[in-house]
Amino acid sequence: MEENPVTELQRDVVIIGAGASGLTAATALRKAGLSVAVLEARDRVGGRLWTNDIEGAMLEIGGQWVSPDQDALIETLAELGLETYSRYREGDSVYINAIGELTRFTGELFPVKASTQREMERLIAVLDALVAEIGPKEPWAHPMADELDSVTWLRWLESQTDDIEARDNIALFIAEAMITKPAHSFSALQAILMAASAGSFSNLVDADFILDKRVIGGLQQVPLLLAEKLGEDVFLGQPVRRLEWSDSGVTASADGMTVHARHAIVAVPPNLYSRIDFQPPLPRRQQQMHQHMSLGFVIKVHAVYETPFWRDAGLSGTSFSPYEIVHEAYDNTNHEDPRGTLVGFVSDTKADAMFALSPEERREAILTSLSHYFGEQALHPVVYYESDWASEEWTRGAYAASFDMGGLARYGAEQRTPVGPIHWSCSDLAAEGYQHVDGAIRVGRETAAMILAKHDA
Repeated sequence: MEENPVTELQRDVVIIGAGASGLTAATALRKAGLSVAVLEARDRVGGRLWTNDIEGAMLEIGGQWVSPDQDALIETLAELGLETYSRYREGDSVYINAIGELTRFTGELFPVKASTQREMERLIAVLDALVAEIGPKEPWAHPMADELDSVTWLRWLESQTDDIEARDNIALFIAEAMITKPAHSFSALQAILMAASAGSFSNLVDADFILDKRVIGGLQQVPLLLAEKLGEDVFLGQPVRRLEWSDSGVTASADGMTVHARHAIVAVPPNLYSRIDFQPPLPRRQQQMHQHMSLGFVIKVHAVYETPFWRDAGLSGTSFSPYEIVHEAYDNTNHEDPRGTLVGFVSDTKADAMFALSPEERREAILTSLSHYFGEQALHPVVYYESDWASEEWTRGAYAASFDMGGLARYGAEQRTPVGPIHWSCSDLAAEGYQHVDGAIRVGRETAAMILAKHDA
């Protein structure tokens, strides 16, 4: 990889963004005999995958988990020779209800009163049926699409049950845990797509499924190893400022170089498309669509302790509560590390509230929330770090883009429609594996195949 590249290049394909999707596409294209140049704005590859050493602790600042349905990611890990290990999950999980009562439990469903549990089971069954019927590939084409896209996730849940705790808990699995936006700000159709992309709503409820394994050494090794194989075709510190296009090809102008190519792949989150000056401007339909997509907001909190003390108390490190600042937490101890790490998440309006505080006040509030689950020892980590992707210039949110109300039914079918020689590729646009690395890889492969079909035509 070059940090001081040549001024002007000619390639078959220019790829904007060196995340998992762009690098997967570049790898497939070069394997097929096409020449590529990958231009990355950051001084590193990986996009929303980032493993870093913080005060002597290896932390996965971005995405990190592998679930058993993620075939594309699992295949890529095998191809790259990367090994995985299981997330620690022995012992009891913890749930805190609306009045602050803590209950230890095992299994998937939270320990709530019997009537609430029955409502949660009923809602999960209803959602699983909808997910199976609508699916992840074309939810906008379903006869109920307009109806489901015109009602918020919160309003849909309110229409289904009067049990407040049941709907708070069901809302959590989509709103705070995945979309990272308030339940009143996105549609029921968007929620169903989120569940469908994971195979079922039941899969989202099952933490042992959705957060099954981690990669030894960190998941960022996927883009790092892909970039290593691409070598001098990856250029860092090159944000693309302008993309000129016509039927005959594209010219990508970055800060220190220009690439002329037959095709372009824009492999960054949709909220960053507007950072590029497209000439001529994109069609009005595309312009409108991109304005209806935005990322959520979440703080990923890493707390490293001298030992995984919660295990001695018979706890797995898994905890949930829609009523706590930290709505979910897990044992995130690294492979063969004697220290213990908890990872917790603070989403949407709760994250807003945390960033209204000073760093010291925010740390105290978040650790206090963790202590509600795990006791006084949680207040005293040896390393504390907050992943704040909203402040990252070339990301500006987490985990992925979702549509505002009505946007998915209105624009969903056109998310990946090429504009002349320009293609779009990222996890935000995936069907299966939406907002996960698996989805990024799937879309990268599919985008490369689309270009190869054009190229060979």
